Amino acid sequence: MEKLRVNENCIGCGLCAAQYDKYFTINDEGFSEVIKEDIDEDDKKDLLNIVEACPGEAIVIEEEK
Repeated sequence: MEKLRVNENCIGCGLCAAQYDKYFTINDEGFSEVIKEDIDEDDKKDLLNIVEACPGEAIVIEEEK
C-alpha cells in the first residue's frame, strides 16, 4: 500500500491543501500536513499531479514497508 507524506522541504505555500483538502491541511506552524495517509486508487492521478506541482518538492508517495 502506498502512503502520502510531506517532508521537511515544505515551504507552506498551501497549494496542496487548497487543491485536495481530503488529504492535506495547513498546521499551526503554517506548513502542510497529511490528514489521510492511505491513498484511494481513484485519487492517485490527482495526487500525482499535486506531487509534481509542489514548489518545495515536499510531497511524496511512498510504498509502505
